[in-house]
Amino acid sequence: MEEERENGRDVSAEAEAEPSGGRQGLWIALAAVLVLALAVGAGFAVFALVRNPAQAETVRDIVIIFMGAESLLLGLALIILMVQLARLTALLQDEVRPMLRSTNDTIDTLRGTTRFLSDNLVSPVIRANGAAAAVQRVVDLVRRGRPR
Repeated sequence: MEEERENGRDVSAEAEAEPSGGRQGLWIALAAVLVLALAVGAGFAVFALVRNPAQAETVRDIVIIFMGAESLLLGLALIILMVQLARLTALLQDEVRPMLRSTNDTIDTLRGTTRFLSDNLVSPVIRANGAAAAVQRVVDLVRRGRPR
């Protein structure tokens, strides 16, 4: 057990944390390589397109077509998102609100039951115990005399 603890720290916890840190470093390195590759590729593309203007126009037209298709897909995704949001709102109004109302009604009933039990059961018992304690005190005083 002493081998597992070093300077008040749990060595096994540090051993478990290291692979996650190693993975994070790997992802960062992979992202850096990807960004570098994209930058180099963009540089070569610009150089090649500057040297051949006809090919640049063709690439421009293809990029415009892809951007238009992407805009259509994004519009469709937004429409689907709005429909899903409307369905969620309907679900909340139709199913969750009645459940909350029912829960509030149950809590009100419980509150009333508690008040009824307090008024009709607990309070009389407390008054009876208080009266019994007063009678007991009087009996004690009569038996022993007055306390000094």
